[in-house]
Amino acid sequence: MAARKSVKKTNVSAEELTEHYRSMLLIRRFEEKAGQLYGMGLIGGFCHLYIGQEAVVVGLEATAKEGDKRLTSYRDHGHMLACGMDPGGVMAELTGRTGGLSKGKGGSMHMFSKEKNFYGGHGIVAAQVPIGAGLAFADKYKGNDNVSFTYFGDGASNQGQVYETFNMAALWQLPVIFVIENNQYAMGTSQQRSSVTPDIYTRGEAFGIPGEAVDGMSVLAVKEAGERAVAHCRAGKGPYILEVKTYRYRGHSMSDPAKYRTREEVQKMREERDPIEQVRAMLLDNKYATEDDLKAIDKDIKAVVNEAADFARTSPEPALDELWTDIYA
Repeated sequence: MAARKSVKKTNVSAEELTEHYRSMLLIRRFEEKAGQLYGMGLIGGFCHLYIGQEAVVVGLEATAKEGDKRLTSYRDHGHMLACGMDPGGVMAELTGRTGGLSKGKGGSMHMFSKEKNFYGGHGIVAAQVPIGAGLAFADKYKGNDNVSFTYFGDGASNQGQVYETFNMAALWQLPVIFVIENNQYAMGTSQQRSSVTPDIYTRGEAFGIPGEAVDGMSVLAVKEAGERAVAHCRAGKGPYILEVKTYRYRGHSMSDPAKYRTREEVQKMREERDPIEQVRAMLLDNKYATEDDLKAIDKDIKAVVNEAADFARTSPEPALDELWTDIYA
């Protein structure tokens, strides 16, 4: 890691900044551990890690309230942790055990929590986008001011159902925030090679949907933009688009060697724009925390993640008759 750069003073409280740091670090350490378990053969199937993108979901969760909904694609572990789902339950689901949040039957890409209003990771590209609008439709029908955070990626933004959903959401003025997590490479093709429009958020203009591009490597920038989007939706003004420009350090999934970009590019992003290191620098420069304080936080989080991994290893596998449960609501 390069020498730490000095960061300007911030108006954010020590408590809030520390909480952002803790939440992002939990996701980072959890995903690193998941990668280890995958390498050991304890996690099967697909496994898409969120390393590098932590500021997106942590910043937006800071704007959510009780009753808000959220759903995303298959890169979903970070979203689960950010909304308060149990790390042990998430990790046990990755290993396909009964202690998992979907009883070990959903795996990495398909977890849900009614308690946390988390409506899943979804394995089909862009399939969650119309579902997110449907959740927003339900809230509008009930007359509350809840918001649906509907996450999808730059690759999914080229799918047809996204634009059908934009049209319905705008037509019915649904309280849905379309969050485009633009990590620049989709499943392995750069945005420059797959999209004629450099700014994806502008695609809502045809439907009268306002939007903006956001620095997805800054948790404070994401939160600030999220507050604007949330206020727009809660005021009954319809949908809003946030194109959050972020970057994943790992490949699309654990099986992706990511040969479509250079190691130097990834290293440069890590050294100059890492979301966790930015907040770490703010905490130190504003004297909100000492090096020892931050080491203690990291130690606590590693203990939580190790406990989750132990639970995931020791929880039993589902019984065969579980194949026939939860088929219909």
